[in-house]
Amino acid sequence: MSLAKRTLDSVDFADKRVFIRVDFNVPIKDGVIGDDTRIRAAVPTILAVLGAGGSVIAASHLGRPNGKVVEELRMGPIAQRLQLLLGSSIDVKWVHDVRGDLAKAAAADLEPGQVLVLENLRFEAGETANDPAMAADLAAMADVFVQDAFGTCHRAHASTAGLPGLLKPAIAGKLLQNEIDAFDMAFGKPKRPVIAVIGGAKVSDKIMVLENLLDKVDTVLIGGGMAYTFLAATGIGVGASLCEVEKFEVARAVLAKAAAKGVKLLLPMDHVIADRFAANANTQRVAGAIPAGWMGLDIGQKTTELYSAEISAAATVVWNGPMGVFELEPFSHGTSAIAKVLAATDNLSIVGGGDSVAAIKKNQVESRISHISTGGGAFLEMLEGKVLPGIAALDNK
Repeated sequence: MSLAKRTLDSVDFADKRVFIRVDFNVPIKDGVIGDDTRIRAAVPTILAVLGAGGSVIAASHLGRPNGKVVEELRMGPIAQRLQLLLGSSIDVKWVHDVRGDLAKAAAADLEPGQVLVLENLRFEAGETANDPAMAADLAAMADVFVQDAFGTCHRAHASTAGLPGLLKPAIAGKLLQNEIDAFDMAFGKPKRPVIAVIGGAKVSDKIMVLENLLDKVDTVLIGGGMAYTFLAATGIGVGASLCEVEKFEVARAVLAKAAAKGVKLLLPMDHVIADRFAANANTQRVAGAIPAGWMGLDIGQKTTELYSAEISAAATVVWNGPMGVFELEPFSHGTSAIAKVLAATDNLSIVGGGDSVAAIKKNQVESRISHISTGGGAFLEMLEGKVLPGIAALDNK
């Protein structure tokens, strides 16, 4: 899959209706939006199209209505927030329809400089089924397709894969282009050394990531629950820690591959352990083996210092996954330390994954990170080296 896609500057938008697949899947309760970050992220692309003389049809899913109309998942509050963000000089309309007569009429009536927000795409069962008829109906509304919802690009849905196959030109928006550029800088022609910091609960969740990264990086730093499977596979006692015994051979194979390729793969040398999984559990710090009945829930101070030194010396760092049980304060310090050291260095830093991004925000260092990915599953699949349908369907440069 070529990641070099046509961009906004390759198209004349004057008097064109532009279908932008955005990611407005924001937390919302009782009509109140909890976090509008994803809506704000779409604004630069929308303004670029409007500023070039085009009109915008913005479409997104919200939640999981499973092909049915769910009143609390309507796009009305989101359209109102978009209006607020764009300002009163821009007319933002909203239609209670995805691809029917109301939507088609509203799209046909759009004038340059106006924005139309369609109803929740997943109110239609054809969205997640990648229904060709739905894709064709959406394509008929516009003249240009822009993909700017990186977080959905790993899904072969009607609006992400089917639609750009029909509506040409099909190009990348600013948000998506930023994601593509970040991956190209990290893995295309990176500045070395390149370090991958990989955490999370299970080896089974990250095995494809690790196998792919061993062909691209110089060092891998492993933390989180998955570290205990690696440690146990090498004969080190892990007590009652999370451990996938059935993945021992996989872990050993990863260690062997790293050694064969000359990739330094580091595992925690000390741990914050607890007698139970709770914020008020009894805790202690240990090096080496973890005693029976105790579980490792965070990397220890020596490991934190070692990992921080490796990160500080790197030119490029990609981080996915926490170093411990980040949601419980006693076991969040390793993860927070990674966030702080990334912010304190001048390397290229790319962060993706819910807990990793949460750590960046918790420590208020967003402005010091080179790139914070907007896509959880999509980011992970790109790390795995997979072809993302929503990107593959776009026009190559």
